[in-house]
Amino acid sequence: MKILYLGDVMGRSGRTAVVERLGELRARLQADFVVVNCENATSGLGASPEHAASLLEAGADVLTLGDHAFDQREMLSGIEREPRILRPLNFSKAAPGAGAKVFDAGSGRKVLVAQVLGQVFMNRPYDNPFSAIDKILNRFPLGGAVHASLVDIHCEATSEKMAMGHFCDGRASAVLGSHTHVPTADTMILPGGTAYMTDAGMCGDYNSVIGMGKEEPLSRFVTGMRKRRFQAAQGEATLCGALVTTDDDTGKALDLTPVRDGGVLAPPL
Repeated sequence: MKILYLGDVMGRSGRTAVVERLGELRARLQADFVVVNCENATSGLGASPEHAASLLEAGADVLTLGDHAFDQREMLSGIEREPRILRPLNFSKAAPGAGAKVFDAGSGRKVLVAQVLGQVFMNRPYDNPFSAIDKILNRFPLGGAVHASLVDIHCEATSEKMAMGHFCDGRASAVLGSHTHVPTADTMILPGGTAYMTDAGMCGDYNSVIGMGKEEPLSRFVTGMRKRRFQAAQGEATLCGALVTTDDDTGKALDLTPVRDGGVLAPPL
């Protein structure tokens, strides 16, 4: 099975690029299943139900959120109406929606998608992500309950993301990082057969400061003063992510390839 994962959709630029180009990209890569992180799809702060719906209509099978999951308040009810949207497993226990689900990938194949939030350098004291994902992976073992599983680790610290990869090694098909918006060059298959990438990058304008227009971030770094709100950059977006190929019998990863499409980033060699 081929699973395409796209990193954080950033503002109108990233959202428009996914809507316009995902169908062609999915066909070109022959992806059987598509997961898109829409954490920043609406002005860089969460996703509205309408914007999430546009990404699903464009060809995403599942959307994941992140620490900005409910910045758009309409998502509090929207996530309950749309089962293909996942918030982090270890978010507030009072949060609506689910953090992990099994989805139909066609031809009788089942895919588990789960998301957890890291704790290091994050703004809120979320529940332990390792305990949260451990329960889910034990409940849905590879080669048994599911044919493949993907864990989106939405996290600031690279060390915590790497630790999550090794913690899930052999139990998940892939552990792919989101949140920091910069694609990393450490795609690998871990010893137990889990595909790993510290950060898949974002779908957004890279002529920016991690997706935000350059002026205000530069001003804050130089002066230490806030002048105005951050605004998502509006230039041409690069779609960044990863393509995971799995064995249908074992669920283990056979290959992991970085994906970069359009914009200012050159494709990986």
